Amino acid sequence: MKKIAILGKPNVGKSSLFNRFLKQRKAITSDIAGTTRDVNSSFVDFDGHIVEVLDTGGIDESSDLFSKVKELSLKSANEADLVLYMVDGKILPQEEDRDLFFSLQKSCKQCVLVINKIDNDKEKQMGWEFANFGAKESFMISVSHNRGILALKNHIITSLNLTQTFSLQEDNEESLEEFLTQDQETPSEDHTQINVGIIGRVNVGKSSLLNALLGSERSVVSDIAGTTIDPVDEKIDFLNHQICFVDTAGIRRRSKIEGIEKYALDRTQKVLEKSDIALLVLDVSDGFVELDERISSLVDKFSLGVIVIFNKWDIKKGDFEQIKTEYKRKFRFLEYAPFLTVSAKNGRHIEEIKHKILEVYTNYSRRIPTAKLNEAIIEASKRHQIPSDHGKIVRIYYATQYETCPPQIALVMNRPKALHFSYKRYLVNYLREHFDFQGTPILISARGKGNKHTEDSQE
Repeated sequence: MKKIAILGKPNVGKSSLFNRFLKQRKAITSDIAGTTRDVNSSFVDFDGHIVEVLDTGGIDESSDLFSKVKELSLKSANEADLVLYMVDGKILPQEEDRDLFFSLQKSCKQCVLVINKIDNDKEKQMGWEFANFGAKESFMISVSHNRGILALKNHIITSLNLTQTFSLQEDNEESLEEFLTQDQETPSEDHTQINVGIIGRVNVGKSSLLNALLGSERSVVSDIAGTTIDPVDEKIDFLNHQICFVDTAGIRRRSKIEGIEKYALDRTQKVLEKSDIALLVLDVSDGFVELDERISSLVDKFSLGVIVIFNKWDIKKGDFEQIKTEYKRKFRFLEYAPFLTVSAKNGRHIEEIKHKILEVYTNYSRRIPTAKLNEAIIEASKRHQIPSDHGKIVRIYYATQYETCPPQIALVMNRPKALHFSYKRYLVNYLREHFDFQGTPILISARGKGNKHTEDSQE
């Protein structure tokens, strides 16, 4: 089987390209305790041929912290049949990038330079600055805008001698109907491991919560804000599932972040990229602050299932109704999330958290049969008709759920651009009333029949 390795410095878009190839958000394995970062691999269908794609950790030679990352990345490159070396096309070429690319061209079987973040034709001028890399093959792409991906895929097929069985189409390798209907009635693969990220601002009790969940002192607990720098992960077996908890660094206001905490913040986001569920820890011994709300937005950013933890309940500030009222006022966008009153210090409701994780994960991986989904959408549209588009009727032809974790639903329509976000929200709320989606976001896409247009919304 052919193997492709994606290399480059941090934040150049390696994982985004990896996800683009997979056509889904794939869990990314991040470094643990600041010394290692596993290579994330998956099998991708390139024109009817299965190829293993390796997403490696970002190479950064500025610190010993990432020495293991570089070692694993270069090992993957030497084992690969094709190396895609990615650079950030929005910044000037870096000497370290050029030197590493030179060495890779000598040591690897094949090496291609991929210049990412070329979002429009005007930015191509910056891309030509990388000509001094001496690359035999180079491609200017924009992963976020899906520009240049087709040419890169065609080169991969040719360079790996994969015989083409059908032609690729820009932005969509298969027709819309084929994409939407494939394996719709097949249950998702059963993943017995559930990845849970513990997030919150500094000193809300995340490390104490992790220790309570594990029943052991796994994470260092201190009154000093910012004690946890590196993500600390640990697995437990619970009711035939393996739950992997990751205690992330506490998040401060951006102006307060100092030194190595900048790395910690980046790793927190990397942890959430690989997570299924977030435990959002709030300190009820103090009032909720704006930073709590900003941190909670990470749940939406990474499309995670969520459980809200009201920690330090033993020293809570106010009674239950007061705290609940304040929470509902400030976190209205998380109204679908369950919450638990917890004390990591005395063990209050710790076991309930584990049970709730299994419940939310069931919802997060739930698939609605196409027939039942269409019945619900038809009934919803009857109760509340879709607003017209300047007097022209807007019609949903059919709906189908094309992915889980989180649930993702496509609406095939005559005028996808005309579907207002408020109506999408109405549909999401209607689906929540008829199917158990507590704790999970629902992503809705409006798509034109037989064309490439897609508009995504998350609720």
